[in-house]
Order: sequence, then structure tokens, then C-alpha cells
Amino acid sequence: MDEQQNSTEAEDLNYPTRIEHVYEFVIPARQKPERLDSFITNAILNATRTRVQKSIDAGSVVVNQRHERSNYKIRPGDVIRVTVMKPPPLQLIPQDIPLDIAFEDEHLMVIHKPAGILVHPGLGNRAGTLVNAVLWHLGFREPIDVLKRRESWGEDNVPDGDVTDPDIVAEEPAIASDDEGFGVEDSVLFDANGEFDSNGMRPGIVHRLDRDTTGVMVIGKTYEATLSLATQFADRTVGREYIALAWGVVKDDTKLIEGDIGRSPRDRKLRAIVERGGKYAATEVTVLERYACASLITCKLRTGRTHQIRVHLSANKHPLVGDPDYGGAESALTAIHHTFRRQAQIALTKISRQALHARSLAFTHPVTNERMTFESPIPADMQACIDLFR
Repeated sequence: MDEQQNSTEAEDLNYPTRIEHVYEFVIPARQKPERLDSFITNAILNATRTRVQKSIDAGSVVVNQRHERSNYKIRPGDVIRVTVMKPPPLQLIPQDIPLDIAFEDEHLMVIHKPAGILVHPGLGNRAGTLVNAVLWHLGFREPIDVLKRRESWGEDNVPDGDVTDPDIVAEEPAIASDDEGFGVEDSVLFDANGEFDSNGMRPGIVHRLDRDTTGVMVIGKTYEATLSLATQFADRTVGREYIALAWGVVKDDTKLIEGDIGRSPRDRKLRAIVERGGKYAATEVTVLERYACASLITCKLRTGRTHQIRVHLSANKHPLVGDPDYGGAESALTAIHHTFRRQAQIALTKISRQALHARSLAFTHPVTNERMTFESPIPADMQACIDLFR
């Protein structure tokens, strides 16, 4: 499954980009006089004075069926109607998208995730995700409404669901990692009675891989299994190893990279090593092979932060090969000795994403208590780069 296929499937659902949404407020008795624009700004989440004033000027706000100015003083009994254009309510749409299943029983399944697919839907990516595929596989056929916890002005200030993700569902999950292990409360599709929970954004999903990160994932199929797996991720008893290609020759055989990670001050969709406001992060890096202009490494997460591996390697002057967000694409070529630059250029023609792969995953089966280990073969694009460098 590739990214183009996912986009086509999403477009086939004909999602409207914006729909009309009306807020109505009836001013109660004893309401103190207040400017109309100030009242609306305080009444609607994510509203700003500028947005509200523009809406008033455009005629999208009426008071008692009349258009008033921003400085109108509201009074008890006033009926205020505010019309805004918002993204439509998010639905989970079961889609017949093939899954590469490595193992499955009645409690869980283990899959090999390809590049180019998001794990769960968001405002900017409502279909073609792993969640859509899992719902179909579990037997769901009708769209499922997702209940929003709070209504707001319009969510345009929230990044779309590329976790790069991420992150429209949560700014930073309580338990997160480069593959975003989620907190227990964020991961359950089913309620305690085994019924579908329409509040669940991530059916059985207990961890996540970035859109273009490949590798092995486990998904719960029941409430009990999902809860157990989520707890194992939260307790850090799950064994995970990533394999990656990084630019440059990594000198130390084994190295612990540390540095607080937070939102990038340059681009809020990305992460960066920050001095203030970040969270401690540690990544253990081990060199498998060294080449003229790159290194084959394994990475183990001692903590879990969004994009942790990609951020840590980039901050240490070894961005992942092909990573367009963290300096691993064309911009990396300037740091490579001219003798090997041609080889590096050829490598970038073989991979159009970050060279990061979740190679192995080990966990305890929620029912049998058997320790299970799964490995995912290196994808063809990464292998082509390895063969070139060798």
C-alpha cells in the first residue's frame, strides 16, 4: 500500500473541507454589559478577537436577528447567533485496505506497517489510515461518529493528523515515543463490556509509527488485550528495536544520546532539542556497519518522545538518510565529502522517506502470558541503500 493509494481512497469518500456550524447564545438575566466581540471571544474555544470582529463585519453574527457592531453591549434576553465554517465532525470510516498480518488470534494481531500510511485519522487525514483498515478487518462496515470533547471555533490552528502527527488528537500523549506509545486511557476501542466505544480514536492502537516509518506493530482486538498491551507499553516492559541509516560515520560503537525534546520554535509540527519546556529523552544507539558516508545503526528508546530518534540523530549531526524534516534529504549532501557525494545522491533516489524501520517487537501475550517476539524484514528501499553503501 502506498501513499498515493491512501490519498485516492480518502478522496473517494468526498469529505467536505468545511461545513456551516451555528452557535446560539441566550444572554441570561443579571448579565453585566459586555462588548459583543468580547463575549463571543470568551464563549467559544479557540476564538480570537480578530476572528470574531471579522465575522461580525462579514455579517456572520446576528443579535436578535439584527446585525450589530463589535462594540454593541449585550443585554439580558439577547439571542446571539454565530455562524462559522468548521471542518466536519470526524468519523471513523471502515475501509477495505489490505493489512500485512504477521500473527493473529482472537485477542490481538501483529502487522508489518508499510511506509506512507498514517496510524490514525485526523482533521487533515480522515481516511486511508491503519485505523480505517483495522475497523474493516474487525468487521465494522458503517461509519462511526467520534464524539468531540469540546466544541471550538474551527481547529484551523491545529496541525493535521500527520504525526508527524500527530497531533490533532493530543498535543503530546502521556506515554509517547518515536512511535508514540499511548497512555492506557487513549488506546481503547472497546468498553469494559466489550462493546465498541465511539469515543475511541484509535481502535486497539497502543503505539504508533510515523507515516513513513515502517515496521512491526501490535494491535489489540478486545478490551482486555488492548488494556494489557497499553499497560505494558506504559510500564516499558515491551522490547523494541529500530534499525536506521544515518548520514556520516558514527564514531562510538554504542552511544547514549540525551536531550530534552519539545516543539520546534521554527515549525510547531516538528520537534527539536530545547532548553526550556521540553521533556527529557534518551536514545541508545549501536553501530552495526560503517560505510564511507553513512552508518547502519540500531536504536533503543529509554524514553518516549515524538520523533525522538529522528530529532536525536539530527541534533548529533547524523540525520537519518532521506528524512526531509530533519536534515536528511538534499541538505545533507553539503556535509558529505565530495568523493562520496555522488554515491549519496544516488542513495536519495532510492528512498524518499526517513530510513527508519521498527525491526523487532517483544511483548507478553495478554491471555497466555507467553513472551512473544516478532521481527519485520528490512524494506526494499532501505535495503537498496544498504547495498549501495556496502
